[in-house]
Amino acid sequence: MRPLDPRLVARIGPARRYVIVTAVLGVLTAVLILLQALVIARVLSPVLAPSELTADGLGWLGRLVPVSVRDLPVGIAWLAAIVTLRTALMWLQERQAHRAGTRVVSELREAVVEHAATLGLRWAASGRAADVTILSTRGLDNLLPYFVRYLPQLFLAVTVTPIMVVVVLGLDITSAFIVVVTLPLVPIFMILIGRLTQVRSARHLTAMQRLSTQTLDLISGIPTLRGFGRAQGPAARVRELGDAHRRATMSSLRVAFLSGMVLELLTTLSVALVAVSMGFRLADGNISIETALAVLVLAPEVYLPLRNVGTHFHASADGMAAADAAFEFLDQRTDQRPRTGPAPSLVGTPVSLQGFGVTAADGRMAPAALSLEAAPGAVTVLVGPNGEGKSTALAALAGLVMPDAGVVTAGGVTLGSGSSAVEDDSWTRQCAWVPQRPDLGPEGRTLSLGQRQRVALERAFASDRPVLLLDEPTAHLDKAGRAEVIAAVLAAAAAGRTVVVTTHERELMDAASSLVEVRAS
Repeated sequence: MRPLDPRLVARIGPARRYVIVTAVLGVLTAVLILLQALVIARVLSPVLAPSELTADGLGWLGRLVPVSVRDLPVGIAWLAAIVTLRTALMWLQERQAHRAGTRVVSELREAVVEHAATLGLRWAASGRAADVTILSTRGLDNLLPYFVRYLPQLFLAVTVTPIMVVVVLGLDITSAFIVVVTLPLVPIFMILIGRLTQVRSARHLTAMQRLSTQTLDLISGIPTLRGFGRAQGPAARVRELGDAHRRATMSSLRVAFLSGMVLELLTTLSVALVAVSMGFRLADGNISIETALAVLVLAPEVYLPLRNVGTHFHASADGMAAADAAFEFLDQRTDQRPRTGPAPSLVGTPVSLQGFGVTAADGRMAPAALSLEAAPGAVTVLVGPNGEGKSTALAALAGLVMPDAGVVTAGGVTLGSGSSAVEDDSWTRQCAWVPQRPDLGPEGRTLSLGQRQRVALERAFASDRPVLLLDEPTAHLDKAGRAEVIAAVLAAAAAGRTVVVTTHERELMDAASSLVEVRAS
């Protein structure tokens, strides 16, 4: 994980504007911190050592704050003004951070959802849709602390810390040397802890995605489980998944708290070294009281931004892991189909596959070199073992999958590639496609799989679309239901519609006008 992911700045507009505003506010904050330290030194020096006062106790930096500030009412007025300005800057920073963070998360979430819609049916059927759902909701929500807490401290670290080091150098060389030597220890410990945090955050995101995916699967299958009296069966598994998620969450929180404690201890010891050195030299009269006070006030401010960077970075590590996963997802290849015009009417037009093949997740071609012609008024049945590509062939005929080899043609034009390619949307609108496990939305979740299939089939038969693509339409039905579906299939073909079906059922094979065997390679 990088401190500032350039992909956020490059791709997300609000992030770029936020970076600029935060940098400007960081410079202004550094100036106010310097003035505050000098004013405190001016105000307290008459109280602590009135006999040692000189007009130029702060050297050239004393020109920024007049000597009249030593007067208590004047000094308090200066401090009140500076504190008010710092509070206003903090409020503005917080406001900008929330607005920018919300917009960035919203735009990134929108990009993930839009990209998911372009990946096609093969990706949707891969089972990774639930992971992306969790990523685009709860996962990216964890990115907000990165913008609200971490990035402001990062820019303070690159503005305030260098300015404060230069100021301390101008006040006291010895203290500046101690600061320069101990300051690199903070990022070193941040890197060491960050390596552990990255692994824990990735593990937490994986556990959350696994829990959510399996929980969604269980919820969708509850009606079927209840029908067989097995609704209580998965309870132990859900409990195990919940415990795994709890352990991963507590592990991330433990690392975040421990990293904050380590950085706090390190910076405290570093400031203590400056204070001890300053005390001995102040007792020997080798440094003025005003200089000592100014350095003591500035020393914690040198370490504070770096310490907060480490603390908030580890606290927002879950969000960074989600953002990294989001960008990896956005880099996945999409189905790029040339679009040269609307598809011709498929009414009365044969649809064919020529040398059709699609590369499966395991590297095989499934199907491989498939050629067929589905004629209007006929029932074309695809047969073959599971996993050979029958469902993929149906999805390709519907314009939902881009072939890796071969073409889909109808009426002399090609879908998806070639000089005569047509718009896949206009092609798909002419097809009624019923998958093996149709999803009817929230209302349909109360139905069994067979009931959902019957509803989807009735919708397809009742539509006016000329091409019917039915994937295992009788797989979840009883004998009477299978007979009704086969009769509806034959009636659709008799009405002149192009019907393509996949099946393992002998009754449906017997009703076919032609059988096509599908094989992978």
